[in-house]
Amino acid sequence: MKSRPSILVTNDDGITAPGILALVDVMREIGEVVVLAPDSPQSAMGHAITTSVPIRMEKVDLFKGIEAYQCTGTPVDCVKLAIDKVLDKLPDLCVSGINHGSNSSINIIYSGTMSAALEAAIIGINAVGFSLLDYKYDADFTAAKTYVKEVALNVLDSGLPKGTLLNVNVPALDQKHIKGMKICRQAEARWEENFDERVDPRGKKYYWLAGRFMSTDQGEDTDEWALQNGFVSVVPVQYDLTARHAIGFLTNSWKL
Repeated sequence: MKSRPSILVTNDDGITAPGILALVDVMREIGEVVVLAPDSPQSAMGHAITTSVPIRMEKVDLFKGIEAYQCTGTPVDCVKLAIDKVLDKLPDLCVSGINHGSNSSINIIYSGTMSAALEAAIIGINAVGFSLLDYKYDADFTAAKTYVKEVALNVLDSGLPKGTLLNVNVPALDQKHIKGMKICRQAEARWEENFDERVDPRGKKYYWLAGRFMSTDQGEDTDEWALQNGFVSVVPVQYDLTARHAIGFLTNSWKL
């Protein structure tokens, strides 16, 4: 009888976030789960790692029957720590999320959720980051859980190409209104940002980041198009950032 796959679960919203509880609920149906997540929210941490202060980790009893730990580090720290200090071998799958809010398009660059999955992929583990397009703490993850399970089973069955992982975003819709999943490319977009300048009670200026998401991509093969049209977007991502199309340009135009 084939043993159940081993699954590492993490996130960036913190170990008490409802999104990770939903993710654990799905993963416990599929395999043997270990959780290691930040002890507090770590959104928009990107691929940050902790080097200047100690990281503390403790075992917690938050998920019935599931071995779980929280740590003071970043989402990437969580994956590194789990591999080095908690697990006795590489897991078959690492899943991160379910994030409260979108990680589509350029948001992947800033996402702690996706960076945790990216770190797992760098190590050589099949990895997926999951996000729901609902920023509310009490978001309804019912529909998302269906697609989380489908994606996870497909990855466990087929694997992923070397050096890649998946970025999965689910629209904030009732399941009956979701049209299915689409494999997409990342839409071209950016944040149009401004810093709101304020003054504290002591007369010192401080700044609060604000901004507007600007998608400039009209393609119907993008994650943004899929999400706006009621589909779950599945984007294969790679950690090799080489701009291969620019190699020829530099070779031909530079005098080396």
